[in-house]
Amino acid sequence: MLDINEIKKIIPQRSPFLLIDRIDELEPGKRAVGKKCVSYNEPYFTGHFPEEPVMPGVLILESLAQVGAVVCLSLEENRGKNAYFGGVNKARFRNKVIPGDVMTLEVELIKSKGNIGVATAKAFDGKKIFAEAELIFAIS
Repeated sequence: MLDINEIKKIIPQRSPFLLIDRIDELEPGKRAVGKKCVSYNEPYFTGHFPEEPVMPGVLILESLAQVGAVVCLSLEENRGKNAYFGGVNKARFRNKVIPGDVMTLEVELIKSKGNIGVATAKAFDGKKIFAEAELIFAIS
């Protein structure tokens, strides 16, 4: 398990844009499972939406991408590099993420060639799937 301080040693994001709280499982270069505890204090809830706080879908994807970055950047040869979005395919949002939800973020690298990788990604809790997508990463 990686706590927030260990995550910050691997990926460059910082508050308020660090959108994962911990990594529960990690197979460097293969897969990871992380957590995001969604709090009403998140800065985006003041405007999205004031009467019905909902986590923006792009930030759910970013949370998944940050777990994917941990997968890629935890490899010794990628230490100190950055992982960038190369694309998003097949994104589906199934349920709203609201304050109090704890998202499990599962990312598995399914293809890689050179500095490009493709991963499947899913955000869920014990009862429902929040989002699914295929993420494309570029390591630089």
